[in-house]
Amino acid sequence: MVPQQVGDWVLHELPRLNEAILQDHAPLEVLVAESRQHVLHHLPDVNRLTPVEAQRLVVHLGFVGASVARHYQERSPGGTEHPERAFTGLAVGRDQLPFRRYFAALADQTGAGHYVRDSYASLVRWNVGTVLVRRYGEVVAELPGVFDDGHIRSYTGTPGEHRFFLLVKQGEAIELAVNCTLLPLMRDDADLTGENARHRVREATILLGALRRLLVDFAASPPDQTMAAEMFMDVFRQFAAHWTPDDIPPSGALDPEALKRDFLLGIAEPGYDRLAQRLFPALLEQERADIGGLMCAPTLPQRLLDEIGWDESALRLAGDAELRRLVAQYPALIDWYRLLAMHAQVSGAHLMLSKRFLFHPQRMRDEAGLGDRRLVSNRAGTTGMTESFLERLTRARQRHSLAALRPVLTSDGRARTPLAQMGRGQADAAPVVLELTG
Repeated sequence: MVPQQVGDWVLHELPRLNEAILQDHAPLEVLVAESRQHVLHHLPDVNRLTPVEAQRLVVHLGFVGASVARHYQERSPGGTEHPERAFTGLAVGRDQLPFRRYFAALADQTGAGHYVRDSYASLVRWNVGTVLVRRYGEVVAELPGVFDDGHIRSYTGTPGEHRFFLLVKQGEAIELAVNCTLLPLMRDDADLTGENARHRVREATILLGALRRLLVDFAASPPDQTMAAEMFMDVFRQFAAHWTPDDIPPSGALDPEALKRDFLLGIAEPGYDRLAQRLFPALLEQERADIGGLMCAPTLPQRLLDEIGWDESALRLAGDAELRRLVAQYPALIDWYRLLAMHAQVSGAHLMLSKRFLFHPQRMRDEAGLGDRRLVSNRAGTTGMTESFLERLTRARQRHSLAALRPVLTSDGRARTPLAQMGRGQADAAPVVLELTG
């Protein structure tokens, strides 16, 4: 009964307390006292928990820890320099085990290699119910959650937070479908110009198109159907404060399926592998293994070029006539080009979403002399990615391995169709359907 009691408190009472503190209707001490009384005092020995029970409790305590960390640092002189002091008054059980030590043991009990603080995995994947991706009425990807109660936990219980968590998980579910479609092509015996590969590449392109539409539609919808930028910047993001000075706060940059896709398709950004490796501590164990394996392997476009006896430098040096002959000899290049172009368009949609909810509003605040938030800066992502860096990553994805074919494929025959319309007929005939269960 203890995990259920904790879950009810986090679902209903924690948002109420967070709102009261944010509105200056209650002090932080009330949250600390109620956390001790209704949550921490009753927590079981982690060794008594199953992995799933531990995962659920990681989600719940992640919200508790993030709430205490945020309010302490906003209200305590020097709080941001010593964030770990926020947890001084939090002890677990009769043995009064320090909160962060208990959380670390709990994270280990999940069996998933979870980080020692809240993370992308606990906030998004485990928190939100299972998301199914369907094509032609069949499930092509399933991204499970660890709850089956139909609720999405959040900091303040507002619809905007629920919508944002759902958006991120839906996006990752589509990314999972893309990667599951492409991964079989990484086998050494895969024929990357054959009909099976072409079908997989076209399916992956349609799925990426659905992801792009998901992001664009969210950005274009009114605030009462998404989340107001002010809510995103001043409330939601500020709960991603540090627990210790050198930890990795939760971030969309920790989406493992997006990282996998970059290493499957390639990204022309020097040092991108080192950037990904810096995020490894906050990923789950299997995610680190999967991404590490892809980082060490040739990308799919590199394998494709090897198969047809070309390389990127030869493509760049070839004239249009020679490129046309190459495309005529290997029509699969058109499918692969469209996939890489859609991959870049998804990156552009993500950048546009970041500008809409973060960078543009902060620039307006700077121009008006209003400055930045003291706790979690709105001039960069929580892992430090600035607007200019995200723009650079988008340009890097545009400079993909088949980019040299662009003049031919935008001016020759059936490839004259604008990229935004490529495959639209197929997508409309069998749309990508997202389904939330649990």
